[in-house]
Amino acid sequence: MVEARFNDGKDADAMRTIGEVAAAFDIRQHVLRYWEQQFPMLRPLKRSGGRRYYRPEDVALVETIDRLINREGYTLKGARQAIEKGRANPVHAEVAGREAVAEPHRQSAPAAPAVLPQLRAIRERLAAALAA
Repeated sequence: MVEARFNDGKDADAMRTIGEVAAAFDIRQHVLRYWEQQFPMLRPLKRSGGRRYYRPEDVALVETIDRLINREGYTLKGARQAIEKGRANPVHAEVAGREAVAEPHRQSAPAAPAVLPQLRAIRERLAAALAA
């Protein structure tokens, strides 16, 4: 959850500096700046002197990018495509993780009955080998 990452007393809708966002997600600031180049939808406000301020929607997007790249194993290109095509909603990581795990099982469900007899045969051979 985005709000839970920040324990600084600021309102949940407050803008965050790049340092605050980097610390909250344990990501270095240069990585966030690189992500801004790689993900055109990530555009924090820039004030005079180039100081970046991340809005809540920017922070949610950083959380999504971090989840896709660092936990789900997407490449930068794959993560960008997933976000652009709406396959990676900026939702809580635990919900998204369950959806990501559940989807491949739904796709492979029709093949499962054909595999069950083979798995049973393997289990029987293993049990016989252990008993011998």
